[in-house]
This record gives sequence, structure tokens and C-alpha cells, in this order.
Amino acid sequence: MTKHELALSMQNADVHYNCAQIVLSAFGEELGLTREQCCALAANFGGGMGCGSMCGAITGALMAMGGMDLPMSTRSELYDLFRKNNGHLHCADLIKAAAERGEPKRTHCDRVILECVDFVCKQINKE
Repeated sequence: MTKHELALSMQNADVHYNCAQIVLSAFGEELGLTREQCCALAANFGGGMGCGSMCGAITGALMAMGGMDLPMSTRSELYDLFRKNNGHLHCADLIKAAAERGEPKRTHCDRVILECVDFVCKQINKE
């Protein structure tokens, strides 16, 4: 199963996983972590750390990149690309902007989760 497929399977699971859990779990194998461990580590980071702050998908990507010892410069690359594609980095701003353009929250979140998974995959392939 690809990282993309794993993320999609978690997005469509009967259990609710937050955005940070899904992104981090996509890279659990590389990190030597089970899905359960990834979900425990990322539990408090969904919904912008539960308060609309930094997007949980970004946070999950940062945890994965840190765990795989990717260069710190990848953080800036992720922020720049994410801001270019989505206009914002914070969950509350992202959700508000999605609503203003008529994009349902679920659709928006699913899209940015896959965007972050894809970004981390590209960084791994650069190494």
C-alpha cells in the first residue's frame, strides 16, 4: 500500500483519525512506529492543536520529517508550498477560507492531508 493509499484508508475508516495522526501514520514504518503509536503521538495536534493554530496535517508532516532526520530546511519549503497552495498555515484560517470558497471542511482537510503526505514522500525521494 502506498503512503497515499494508507492516508486515504485512514480518512475513510470507521474510526475518526485527526489530520496529524493520518499524516504521521503514513510514515510509521519508516519511523519504526505502529499506527497506534503514531496516533498516540499525534492525538493532540489535530484541529490546529485543538485551538485552530498550526494545521495538524503540517504538524504531522513535521513530526515525520523530524523522525526521519530530514533537513530542517524542508520545514520552510513545506510552509512556503502550503501557504502558496492554501493561503494560510493555521487551521482556523484554512477552514474559514475553505468555507468562503464553498469547499466543505472534510473535503478541504482530506486534500491538505494528501498534500502533506505527498510533500514528505518527495522529500524522502530527494535524500
